[in-house]
Amino acid sequence: MLAEEKNEDSRQGIQSIEVGVPLLRVLADHGGPMMLRDLAGEAGMPAAKAHRYLVSFMRTGLVTQDPLSGRYDLGHFALDLGLASLARLDAVRVATPVLDALGDEIGETVALAVWGNMGPTIVRWVDSKRPVTVNLRTGAVMPLLHSAIGLCFVAFFDSPLLQCRIEEELQINARGEDTRAPITRTQLDALTADAREHGMSRVVGALIPGINAFSAPVFNHDGKMALAITGLGPAGLMPPNWNGPMPKAIRAAARTISRQLGWRGPAVHDGK
Repeated sequence: MLAEEKNEDSRQGIQSIEVGVPLLRVLADHGGPMMLRDLAGEAGMPAAKAHRYLVSFMRTGLVTQDPLSGRYDLGHFALDLGLASLARLDAVRVATPVLDALGDEIGETVALAVWGNMGPTIVRWVDSKRPVTVNLRTGAVMPLLHSAIGLCFVAFFDSPLLQCRIEEELQINARGEDTRAPITRTQLDALTADAREHGMSRVVGALIPGINAFSAPVFNHDGKMALAITGLGPAGLMPPNWNGPMPKAIRAAARTISRQLGWRGPAVHDGK
């Protein structure tokens, strides 16, 4: 066989993979076994053609077929690939380019936070191009009950340590040591319900006077909160309405990162 023909065969082989992959995507998105006609229809190819690809996928372990129902589903090798990919994911690394793009889009300061040993901890901070006096930086541990980042973890994160920290901060607030935050569970529950309704938390000048902030949760493949992505800026430039362009952009960035981390659930909420 001529070298040119070998190259042509190589190109055809790659193209064949690209044509067949939509079948795998449909199976991954569907969430359960599928009949051939439904699978082929959603992938946009004739059933006979889809069947040929599925036969090859079954031989490699990417697809399996139930011998009784005839339905197709993802196979053991697809699971192996998925688990190997998840094991290589670094949430902060994945989120960093999205965070940078968000900062460019909204023109304000943005940050990423994770749940650390001491609570919500900023791990990435990108200042806006305009000078804003904010005494927060990478490594800062945020209060739970009067910061957007903290309230985001209260609303969407699940941890025994989180509950202990909430109780500690409520006791401090009840003693009048911090008047910016809720002092009772009832007050806190109203804030978290508001956050869950809108898919993100917010504070209006509570942590830093004159500065508003919104924070949206990022979920991993298990549906657990992995990060909080946050935008903050002067009240005149970042109005407190939930459905403004900046909170919308923050929610969209959170969804983008969540998808890249393997999350396939529905959007938590898209604002009001």
